[in-house]
Amino acid sequence: MESALTARDRVGVQDFVLLENFTSEAAFIENLRKRFKENLIYTYIGSVLVSVNPYKELEIYSKQHMERYRGVSFYEVSPHLYAIADNSYRSLRMERKDQCILISGESGAGKTEATKKILQYYAVTCPASEQVETVKDRLLQSNPVLEAFGNAKTLRNDNSSRFGKYMDVQFDYKGAPVGGHILNYLLEKSRVVHQNHGERNFHIFYQLLEGAEDELLRRLGLEKNPQQYHYLVKGQCARVSSISDKNDWKIVRKALSVINFTDNEVEDLLSIVASVLHLGNVQFADDEQGNAQVTTENQIKYLARLLGVGGSLLREALTHKTIIAKGEELVSPLNLEQAAYARDALAKAVYGRTFSWLVNKINKSLAYKDAECPGRRSATVLGLLDIYGFEVFQHNSFEQFCINYCNEKLQQLFIELTLKSEQEEYESEGIAWEPVQYFNNKIICDLVEEKFKGIISILDEECLRPGDATDMTFLEKLEETVKNHPHFLTHKLADQKTRKSLDREQFRLLHYAGEVTYSVTGTSYTTVTPLPDIGTMCNSENPIINHCFERSELTDKRRPETAATQFKNSLSKLMEILMSKEPSYIRCIKPNDAKQAARFDEVLIRHQVKYLGLMENLRVRRAGFAYRRKYEIFLQRYKSLCSETWPMWEGRQHDGVAVLVKHLGYKPEEYKMGRSVISFFPNLWLKSIEGNVLDYMKLKSFLQYDTFWFLLSSAITIQSWWRGTQGRRKAAKKKRAVETIRRFIKGFIYRNYPRCSENEYFLDYIRYSFLMNLKRNVPKNVLDKSWPTPPPSLCEVSQLLRQLCMQNMVWSYCKRISPEWKQQLDQKVVASEIFKDKKDNYPQSVPRLFINTRLGTEEINPKVLQILKNETIKYAVPVVKYDRKGYKPRARHLLLTQSTIFVVEEAKIKQRIDYANLTGISVSSLSDSVFVLHVRCEDNKQKGDVVLQSDHVIETLTKIAMSADKVNNVNISQGSIKFTIGQGKEGIIDFTSGSELLIAKAKNGHLAVVSVFSVRGCRAWEGK
Repeated sequence: MESALTARDRVGVQDFVLLENFTSEAAFIENLRKRFKENLIYTYIGSVLVSVNPYKELEIYSKQHMERYRGVSFYEVSPHLYAIADNSYRSLRMERKDQCILISGESGAGKTEATKKILQYYAVTCPASEQVETVKDRLLQSNPVLEAFGNAKTLRNDNSSRFGKYMDVQFDYKGAPVGGHILNYLLEKSRVVHQNHGERNFHIFYQLLEGAEDELLRRLGLEKNPQQYHYLVKGQCARVSSISDKNDWKIVRKALSVINFTDNEVEDLLSIVASVLHLGNVQFADDEQGNAQVTTENQIKYLARLLGVGGSLLREALTHKTIIAKGEELVSPLNLEQAAYARDALAKAVYGRTFSWLVNKINKSLAYKDAECPGRRSATVLGLLDIYGFEVFQHNSFEQFCINYCNEKLQQLFIELTLKSEQEEYESEGIAWEPVQYFNNKIICDLVEEKFKGIISILDEECLRPGDATDMTFLEKLEETVKNHPHFLTHKLADQKTRKSLDREQFRLLHYAGEVTYSVTGTSYTTVTPLPDIGTMCNSENPIINHCFERSELTDKRRPETAATQFKNSLSKLMEILMSKEPSYIRCIKPNDAKQAARFDEVLIRHQVKYLGLMENLRVRRAGFAYRRKYEIFLQRYKSLCSETWPMWEGRQHDGVAVLVKHLGYKPEEYKMGRSVISFFPNLWLKSIEGNVLDYMKLKSFLQYDTFWFLLSSAITIQSWWRGTQGRRKAAKKKRAVETIRRFIKGFIYRNYPRCSENEYFLDYIRYSFLMNLKRNVPKNVLDKSWPTPPPSLCEVSQLLRQLCMQNMVWSYCKRISPEWKQQLDQKVVASEIFKDKKDNYPQSVPRLFINTRLGTEEINPKVLQILKNETIKYAVPVVKYDRKGYKPRARHLLLTQSTIFVVEEAKIKQRIDYANLTGISVSSLSDSVFVLHVRCEDNKQKGDVVLQSDHVIETLTKIAMSADKVNNVNISQGSIKFTIGQGKEGIIDFTSGSELLIAKAKNGHLAVVSVFSVRGCRAWEGK
């Protein structure tokens, strides 16, 4: 450690274990004074850090200081908060064991600041990512929020924590902070309604009044002047020059947003803060019967709106109480004193429960969620305990009793984990030593917490028993139960001399740190504070209040736990948490009560040294071998001091350490070798071994000086050559880039000229770009008509490529066509040749597939099938035939075979038309479905032309034309069609358009066909 120190660092001794007169308290304090005078506020007692509050800013918390302590062995640098933080962090990373740092001391000793500095150290030095940065910000920003709601100005400290705080910081396997959790203990709720002279209420009240916008204050019904509020004037110091409430308000608002508070949650929270101030201004007066009545109706209106409760219900709750007698609820009015108690009790309950809700809300934002393995505990934990130190005032109340009981438990933990484990380690290592006698304070802890006989049990029993329990009856019960305890004393039990210093309502406990006299006045009320009817709060529309006052409390018939029992149980859980972790200790000392820099009050510091048990801790450390190192660590650091162990020891670690120590010439009584560690007396450790390491390093430095300069000059030469090579490569690359750009620009200028040296590079690039673009965007099918626009020099090539591409796609498409689909396409092509742009209803038939036949064999009369046994029916469709004379419609079947057309009526073949006798087919250009088959009438067998109607006219005519090979004989007429009725006789069909389909004989004897005008067909036609 000495090797890394400056002359200033060596003022006094930086580890009290090195004090020559280690049993002298005066020498201990003098060493503190020397270092404090030089602003050296940190000193070790072995691995325990003693910190003295400087009451000024010191330049020892920068990033450079953080890096100096990061990853460095504990004793290699001067004492610092960061050394404790880094040592705990490295133990957590390497040993994967949970750690905790216990920070204790009086109010104003710097515990809260120490906690913040440790969190800042982890925020800067730990691995980071976007998620980790969010967690770091929330961990850091939780401090100003908790300080605003849980800290206050006291006589001893402008930012005194009025609650105990234990924070777990969770680290993942990479060592990054990924979550956290906060536990709070014993919030000083009495401060909400009363402050001693020179003290203030919690910071948040003053910050809200001083820093909030006028609009927010108007909504909350508040004024900026703190003197207007009863709960803020009792200490008579609403404004303090050393505190900037306005700036702190900005910090708190920013912190709330970082911690993930919504605007509505902030509004609800501030409404509760404002309601506490309004509650303090509620005043009462006697009515005619002596019962309390509310006289400040305006405050009730504000409270009802802010708390989201009914005004009349709230007024009733403040002036009446509900008593359950023999199963019946009785409402009893309160007098003035009782109403004031009820008002203050409600204010304390609202604030206290809201503070607990706030801590839980912060915990939710800090909660660690392992996305990879949600069910596995993949995070290690480092705990920070910032809790009140031992307190002794002129008047010590129930709260001081709880605080000192907490310190007794922490001292017991310190004994268990430090003093007792110190001796147990010597025993486990097999090292002989003389045990140190120390005071085990278990007897005091039992006096406070023992079941049925302890002070807390007696207080519970007395406060919750039926009848009138008072503070004096509690004291009498104490005297009766624990009168023979050596650490308990009252006025009644004391001798004549001691009685002069004890009032009748006081009792005295002999703590591990000294005697403290407690007053029982107000103890029973503080322990069990009766609340007004909370049914009003349970129905609140404010979500926070509704959450804090659960409806189950109304129906819970169990006896409520007292404040003392609640604190004892939570403290017991805290002890379990701390016992499961590896502890480190920071003992904070306040140098003076005036909060002045450079002032060292020896009396006050001696008092704290005693209460913190520092001398006893030093005595235990000095009695044994204060410095211990595992064999492998010791050998790794000091093997260079012996030629036999340098550079590498091949045998057992134990043997290597024995050889090294023997080589250094140390006597057996100066050290002890255990099973896994070697232990030294402190003066030998630092002044001898570390000194040898320093001397060796100086010698090695001298011998390596010339080698260093030779290597340095060689490195510079190599660096120069390599940098020159890199520079030349970079310059050549830039030159090539300039040439390329120049050629490209010149080619663009000459792009429209014949190919020459000036534009050949540009033209080649354009052609290459076009071809690569074509490669990426070549059409994928025959319907895709897109094609990249070619440059002028490639227009002909582009056209050829486009034709080849289309031919290739057509060839590929045709290769994939099935015979059935080919037949379908052939028919569609023929239909297109015949009807496209000629018949109105053709476009409607395009998307519809042509069917092989419209009639199955089961739909054709068997007699017809028998007649046609040698003929294969290629196509059959139902049609309507119109007579030649009267044009009466007759349902028929039209059958196509290999060589003949048959018109069939049920079982009869009405007409047979050979394809050779079919001279043509006529159809109108409109959207009707009537067509005429023209037949040659050379013999009497043929009756004349056939007039038919088919619902599938395009399909039917296409089939007939293809089967009869009459594709070119289809006649599409515009107005009328003439047809042969018989020998030498003709008929006429007139076609017109109308609103509905009509086929009938006209007055002129013609067949009139009115077809529906097809808008869709016309549009499709026009689109073509």
